[in-house]
Amino acid sequence: MEVQYEIVISGRVQGVGFRFFVQKRAEEFDIAGWVKNMTDGSVVVMARGEEADMNTFLDHVRHGPSMARVENISLNKVPLSDFDRFDVKY
Repeated sequence: MEVQYEIVISGRVQGVGFRFFVQKRAEEFDIAGWVKNMTDGSVVVMARGEEADMNTFLDHVRHGPSMARVENISLNKVPLSDFDRFDVKY
């Protein structure tokens, strides 16, 4: 069953390659959606995929790339959107 989450990640998550890390993991686990830096220093991810794949993807996002330090992550389940790939938004 497909699920979709809005994920807000805070900590040291900008300037450390976090968006591209998330994009690469999303492509590995067949997750569609997008990732974007926010002005408050957080990163927002909109991600849709099969529940099992999403759980594995989220495990990776919780850790981030080696230079990142994830301090908080919030998940909000949202209605499914029609994404066909995973993008980095600017």
